Amino acid sequence: MPMQANDHDEPPRRCAWAGNDALYVSYHDEEWGRPLDGEAALFERISLEGFQAGLSWLTILRKRPAFRQAFAGFEIDEVAAFGSRDVERLLADAGIVRHRGKIEAVINNARRARELRDQEGSLAAFLWRYEPASAYEGPPRAESPESKALSKELKRRGWRFVGPTTMYSLMQAVGMVNDHGPDCACRKEVEALRAAFPRPGASGRRRRA
Repeated sequence: MPMQANDHDEPPRRCAWAGNDALYVSYHDEEWGRPLDGEAALFERISLEGFQAGLSWLTILRKRPAFRQAFAGFEIDEVAAFGSRDVERLLADAGIVRHRGKIEAVINNARRARELRDQEGSLAAFLWRYEPASAYEGPPRAESPESKALSKELKRRGWRFVGPTTMYSLMQAVGMVNDHGPDCACRKEVEALRAAFPRPGASGRRRRA
């Protein structure tokens, strides 16, 4: 739900990074930090975070519709079946980021995600095991012990473009942490959503870094 202005018709307070671009504001208000567990949605976020390396997130948001079309909605099984012709097709697609290494990483990661799903039950259950056991109250950070542990394990399983900073951005985006600022109007709403969110995986275990 988009944030509402207050009784004095002042604009709602947001995290400073949201800026004034309508697309960025919408992403901040309606998506960032809200808990997510859909397999395609999670795989999309992992893939787009990898594409974002060296670029602005706003660039990725603007290209997201083209990314979704190019990568079959980020359905894991469909992307895992991509071959060399698909790589060349994607390199010719001006609507996305045409970086061979990142394109090939998404295809590789879809295959690794399929393996992980068979081994762990679901991508969601695996990722959410790395949710921190307690809230972080310190200054803004670019990575965490949990994101380092997640990155290390994914790399061990053969994933690419999943460094600890990228994984922390993923954790922020999908609600594994609530990094909306203390004055942001979204913070309490996101925390309530997180409190009510059923963690994927029957055991509900959290893996400690």
